[in-house]
Amino acid sequence: MMSAKQTRLPPHICEHIDKWLLRYPKENKSSGVFEALRVVQEENGGWLSVELMDAVADYLGMAHVAVYEVATFYTMYSLSPVGTHTINLCTNISCGLNGAEVLAEHLQKRLGITFNETTADGKFTLREVECLGACISPPVCQIGKKYFVDLTTEKLDEIVADLQQRETNSHGK
Repeated sequence: MMSAKQTRLPPHICEHIDKWLLRYPKENKSSGVFEALRVVQEENGGWLSVELMDAVADYLGMAHVAVYEVATFYTMYSLSPVGTHTINLCTNISCGLNGAEVLAEHLQKRLGITFNETTADGKFTLREVECLGACISPPVCQIGKKYFVDLTTEKLDEIVADLQQRETNSHGK
């Protein structure tokens, strides 16, 4: 995990960003801001501190506020620590018409948290997102890089139980 007080990006992150920037004209380094924020967030345990956003801005030669605007507008970025597993539940029109509200209430009750909160054990963060782009199979959630479609409360219970079991197995408990 990257240090929150770190003001310079580590070399391996800079290398990744530099490779990504080859996709754009040299004068458009700011075009790499999405990927730069994504990789820095991933390296930092799933969230972006102000110091890390500033480091991205400095590396890309952007105004700090321009990076903040991107990080605060898009739901793929978190500005505070998150759980080991972040559950992004879509509540947009397709998902909403197909039971997302029931799923949201079910998850909140099961996990004992509301949207934008993390469980006391630090394992789960629940987020409401506007759209995950999988409207053909609503309702939908995303956990990590994986999408779960055609959700029901039973499917959600299986998914959460599986994640909890993996946590238990990985920690030898």
